[in-house]
Amino acid sequence: MQLVIIFGPQAVGKMTVGQHLSEQTGLKLFHNHMSIDFVSQFFDYGTPSGKRLVSLIRQEIFEEVSRSDLKGLIFTFVWGFDLQSDWDYIDALSKLFESRGGEVYLVELEADIEERKRRNATENRLLHKPTKRDVKWSEGELVATYERHRLNSLPGEITKPNYIRINNENLDARQAADKIRERFGL
Repeated sequence: MQLVIIFGPQAVGKMTVGQHLSEQTGLKLFHNHMSIDFVSQFFDYGTPSGKRLVSLIRQEIFEEVSRSDLKGLIFTFVWGFDLQSDWDYIDALSKLFESRGGEVYLVELEADIEERKRRNATENRLLHKPTKRDVKWSEGELVATYERHRLNSLPGEITKPNYIRINNENLDARQAADKIRERFGL
């Protein structure tokens, strides 16, 4: 069982890279908006009910996948490095898969904010993320989150051996997926 966690700021390309990595490896993709957009049909993600339901859905998927005979899972996540709760979440998720004999791979993507603003309105993003279709609102949220939280790690902050950081500002998603697959032998 392999768990690949692709993380980085909004619109850095996590889902698109994950789509290509899934095609290349046969690992299933569970991008973070699959749960957020489902729940948002009933409750806004920012509400207590919305957050609770997204958390429950994700946890149940992780539990089932971690004890299944699937090859593995790719999960995307916006990690606030200034939030202890996000560190704890990644740790708990990693431990769940590792406790069942799985390997966990951490993939950090980075690109500057201007490139992320451009990517915020791409056809693929809007197709797969209904809550991002109000591009003006989505860009405002992207900028506000960037100003409020640290969304990329500091050098040496992540010490896990199965870790790679990729500046994908000038790479297409397939090239980034190739780097991940080659680095971890997926």
